[in-house]
Amino acid sequence: MAQIHGGRYSWSPSNSWPARQVSENKCLVVLCTCPDGTAAAHLAETLVDEALAACVNRLPGVVSTFRWEGRVQQETETLLLIKSTQERLVALTARIRDLHPYELPEVVAVPVLGGLEEYLDWVRASVALATNS
Repeated sequence: MAQIHGGRYSWSPSNSWPARQVSENKCLVVLCTCPDGTAAAHLAETLVDEALAACVNRLPGVVSTFRWEGRVQQETETLLLIKSTQERLVALTARIRDLHPYELPEVVAVPVLGGLEEYLDWVRASVALATNS
């Protein structure tokens, strides 16, 4: 259950699972849509290879409805769920802009409020490799 404590969010799905504040956690899930599986695979592999992301899930067949150039449009895309950290977000966003075929790629970062601590540690360690080398 998400709660606000002194202006900060914490997450605790049960009393036995300790809450951790977002500012301490620093993990993000970044959403990014791609026009097809080929572009999505290239982007996913590059982001993980360059330690900008710990893991990227590719969800094909997402139907997006949006307004672009004054018209409502609908496209079938592949959604990327990119696991990273706040520290890597600027570099991650820049790399997506460099590689993405869209003129204006979707890059939306959502803070992780909680989760399995060992997994979140792995995410942080996986993307920290680039900053330590």
